[in-house]
Amino acid sequence: MSLKTLLFLLDDKVIMTFLSCEVYNLGTGKGSSVLEVVAAFEKASGKKIPLVMSGRRPGDAEIVYAATEKAERELNWRAKYGIEDMCRDQWNWASKNPYGYEGSKESK
Repeated sequence: MSLKTLLFLLDDKVIMTFLSCEVYNLGTGKGSSVLEVVAAFEKASGKKIPLVMSGRRPGDAEIVYAATEKAERELNWRAKYGIEDMCRDQWNWASKNPYGYEGSKESK
């Protein structure tokens, strides 16, 4: 089983090449397994998600999550929501906006 964060983080060396600013990792500071995310989406949607279990692929990291200590220390920032909250809100938004930010097919 692998553990991953759900936030996309950019390498600070790449960013600092173009910008002169601080970089902060924002996240819960805790990883969520794929099975935990699936369970949270099943709870949010009320639907069973079919799974195919397999081993980790070559090159996959076992554990990846955001180190949020700098944001906590310098910005006094902490995530307010957990994985179940995030999956519920994402499911709710996606259910109401099936075509994303572009709106409905008819509006094109």
